[in-house]
Amino acid sequence: MSDEDVPDLGPRPQRVTVDAALVRRLVRRQFPELADLPVEPVARGGWDNFTFHLGPERLVRLPSAAEYALAVDKEHRWLPVLAAQLPLPVPVALAKGEPVADYPHPWSIYRWIGGEPARRDRIADPVRFALDLAGFLAALQGIDTTGGPRPGVHNWFRGGTLRTFDGLLGGALDELGGRVDAGLVREIWARALDSRWDGVDRWFHGDIARGNLLLADGRLTAVIDFGTCGVGDPACDLAIAWTLLTADGRRAFRERLAVDDATWARGRGWALWKTLADCPATIDDPEDAEDLAEAQHVLGEIFTEYRRDSSRRMSPSSRARKRTT
Repeated sequence: MSDEDVPDLGPRPQRVTVDAALVRRLVRRQFPELADLPVEPVARGGWDNFTFHLGPERLVRLPSAAEYALAVDKEHRWLPVLAAQLPLPVPVALAKGEPVADYPHPWSIYRWIGGEPARRDRIADPVRFALDLAGFLAALQGIDTTGGPRPGVHNWFRGGTLRTFDGLLGGALDELGGRVDAGLVREIWARALDSRWDGVDRWFHGDIARGNLLLADGRLTAVIDFGTCGVGDPACDLAIAWTLLTADGRRAFRERLAVDDATWARGRGWALWKTLADCPATIDDPEDAEDLAEAQHVLGEIFTEYRRDSSRRMSPSSRARKRTT
């Protein structure tokens, strides 16, 4: 998909309602051998899918809308292929459930992968964490992409052009009014849009975020939730450099992945729009103060790193080197 082929995101998905009683019925009907296992919601189970514990060793994952259900067959097809070539555990489905009258989408049972979601205060060594994550992404990007899923509705066009999200970013700026530096946001965004992808397909996860990176004793031990994975431009996986990593970790992460300037600019663009898109929903709600503080922290990381990068590119020594080449 080129920058000229900008898809339409379409209307907001119509989510269904799922509770533990429904999950118990589905398991009892389709997997009676598991019917005696307790069903409990997973804390902070996500938006695209409802997730429930099924006993101590299994997880039930049910798409919350038809658009998210498009990822089910993809995960069953590709996760075993990816898992065999990755250095950390990733989910692999144990069984696939079928749509029924009271739940209209396919769904999955996975083996439970233990660990706690990554958070800055839980990471023992920020640079080691960054290098481990970069090693995982390098392995993912090195897997053969033949036949892999291209960007589309199944993953909300991750791996495609950032121009898909231009309207969302503009709408977020309008809602935020003067509470962010709109001029700087537009400058960073314009640079991201102007930074071209080389067109070489690579595997990407699509949602490398805190909740999908699991820790044990402060170390990265697993990567979960591949619903947005696919093949295309892997810059979307770089957003984590600003949303979670420290400055030192970010440098180590970039060096390990050998990311060029254009790809780095697109990654920064992904981090920018995702952060801004979350701000309007939380900025005036006192109950979301923690999420707002996190968004402000991420924007600060993006702005500081961009200014420093721009200053380095435009320093007298840089300009002199450019004139002599």
